Amino acid sequence: MSEEKEKQSQGKKEIFMKKLFERQQEARVIRKIVLIAFSVILIVIGGTALGGYLYIKSALNPMDPEDNKTVPVEIPIGSGVTTIGEVLEEKGIIKNSLVFKYYVKFNNESGFQAGSYDLTPSMTMDEIIASLKTGKVIQDAVFKLTIPEGLQLDQIASIIAEGTEYTEDEVMNKVTDVEWIKELQTKHPTLLTDDIFNENVKYPLEGYLFPATYSFYEENPSLEAIIEKMIAQTEESIVQFDTEMTPHELLTMASLIEEEATEKADREKISSVFYNRLEVGMPLQTDPTVLYALGEHKSRTVYEDLEVDSPYNTYQNTGLPPGPIANAGNSSLKAAVAPEDTPFYYFLASSEGTVYYSETLDEHNEKKAQYITNNQ
Repeated sequence: MSEEKEKQSQGKKEIFMKKLFERQQEARVIRKIVLIAFSVILIVIGGTALGGYLYIKSALNPMDPEDNKTVPVEIPIGSGVTTIGEVLEEKGIIKNSLVFKYYVKFNNESGFQAGSYDLTPSMTMDEIIASLKTGKVIQDAVFKLTIPEGLQLDQIASIIAEGTEYTEDEVMNKVTDVEWIKELQTKHPTLLTDDIFNENVKYPLEGYLFPATYSFYEENPSLEAIIEKMIAQTEESIVQFDTEMTPHELLTMASLIEEEATEKADREKISSVFYNRLEVGMPLQTDPTVLYALGEHKSRTVYEDLEVDSPYNTYQNTGLPPGPIANAGNSSLKAAVAPEDTPFYYFLASSEGTVYYSETLDEHNEKKAQYITNNQ
């Protein structure tokens, strides 16, 4: 019996040793697989890093060291680093606009000048940057258009008509041409979202033509080129802001601030009043939206104006209006992104342009009686 038990014990020991050997073999295989996989990952990461390094190094070198043929390059007024890089890449002066942008930022370069330049593909990045700082132009602007801040689309159309061969009707027909605007969307998808085609929006491009002075180097540029230049400047201006708002919301809020602000106004405070009201569900009650709903340009509103039935009437509707009511400048855009932290829910401007802020309606009415009613 003891001999039989000994055989069974020996058998179990053999089975145990066999399984142990199998596990050891399996562990060795797993270790090899892990080692191989890890090595592959390291190779891929290393290869990607090396490839990225070589690509960036290549992009920082001249486009073609042997090509000294000059290429005319126009840098539009108001162009930021992004636009400049895109123009240079399109003209074949640099290899990659993104690499150019970050090279400029890394080296804290600034002071680029608008104008027309003679550049060559053989120029180094530093030579290109130095040239763009000189402001040397190969030709003077044929004409310029100055678009002030706070104008509505029909007013901008009038300025374009006065400075070009196009009529005001032609300009308005172009800026309200849905098919053409959809073509613009493909070029500026980040800026021109489908929000501009909301059924309550009066004009899709209202607020999207940036206020600035634009130089043109040909006598009769197309109407499309004129308008798109302003659209591109709007995109260049808002891309600098880090905000959770959509471009449409940002331009809408900025337009309200622009229309309410006086020269003496603190736009950040006005912005805070609007945001404070939005936060508690109060209507914004800003007169410029009423005038926009009426389609009139006048200095002040009367009580009967406040009854106009329109989604733009912020006395009757809460939240932001459907879209911008005018074009806003950089100061209003900044205020829309970074309002001051205040407890105010009301403000009013005196005839001298001074703006007074209040926390309560009673306080607001007292200031209204003191600074507005008594001075009329």
